[in-house]
Amino acid sequence: MVRKRVHPPMELEGTILRGRSFDPVEGRVVIEDGEIAAVEETSTNSDDVILPAFVNAHTHLGDSIAKEAGGGLTLEELVAPPDGLKHRLLRAASREELVDGMRRSLQFMRSTGTGTCIEFREGGVEGVEQLRDAADGIDVEPVILGRETTDAMEASDGFGASGANDADFDRERRATREAGKLFGIHAGEVDSSDVDPALDLDPDFLVHMVHPEPHQLDRIDDSEVPIVLCPRSNVVTDVGLAPVAELADRTTLALGTDNVMTNSPSMFREMAFAAKLFDLSAREVLRMATINGAEIAGLDRGVVAEGREAKLQVLDGDSDNLAGAQDIVRAVVRRAGQADVNQIVL
Repeated sequence: MVRKRVHPPMELEGTILRGRSFDPVEGRVVIEDGEIAAVEETSTNSDDVILPAFVNAHTHLGDSIAKEAGGGLTLEELVAPPDGLKHRLLRAASREELVDGMRRSLQFMRSTGTGTCIEFREGGVEGVEQLRDAADGIDVEPVILGRETTDAMEASDGFGASGANDADFDRERRATREAGKLFGIHAGEVDSSDVDPALDLDPDFLVHMVHPEPHQLDRIDDSEVPIVLCPRSNVVTDVGLAPVAELADRTTLALGTDNVMTNSPSMFREMAFAAKLFDLSAREVLRMATINGAEIAGLDRGVVAEGREAKLQVLDGDSDNLAGAQDIVRAVVRRAGQADVNQIVL
């Protein structure tokens, strides 16, 4: 007989960033068996700030073994399959090294408030198994999109395609649709040439979309396909910046940190960068880092509301960094960091 895991009841008190609008209310979050049972407004003596754990909507954790390798290389030289620097380093690494590197990145993600990531996982079925081994015993839940083979898709939560100019992904798209699994694809990172064929696949989401043409923006508007932005990555690889205002008017946007090789998988850093770079409100950016990514992955989390999964983080609102904040949502997005995290509830 399989026994259902029972979680002990828990109460969190402080300023709650409640609902999709992250309205700050003083009160208590009651958690029962891993679910938010109640969000109660009441006076407390706590300076804590309670908000959803982040959903990092685009990662490549495999290259955790190669942090800051290849400075000055172009995007193609860094990551283009099959012989970009990243792929050469992955082939040269042992399984133990790859698993340990990913485990360390998952642990770092947990310490910086991330509870879930959507991972484009190289290495076929073996790559999927490596990440599962890395995640064993760590509360961060990777939504794994296998790459390279339909077998990897069948062994994981879906398929993460490199780009429509790299190969014909019609078979993988049909397979994910038949299996009811996620299909995501990179598009518009270097130029617009792969955007139309990517949209023709009717993906569940696109990644990057730095260079859409006007007619492609219209197609995005019509399909409402969600887009995951990776602004720090786009700056590091010098491909440009996505037209965020135009995209935000047309569809749902989420945030991802992309390759660990070039950027730390910290959603605090990604949020601060996006908030200061683009004309987006703090609430929009926080939504991109939480519920929007969760909805792309089909997960019932990313918001503090009754009936939702209790995937939460608790920040110290009286830390030297956050004390005196006049707008707590803006402070969380633009200045909070790892040192402010008091507790992760996953």
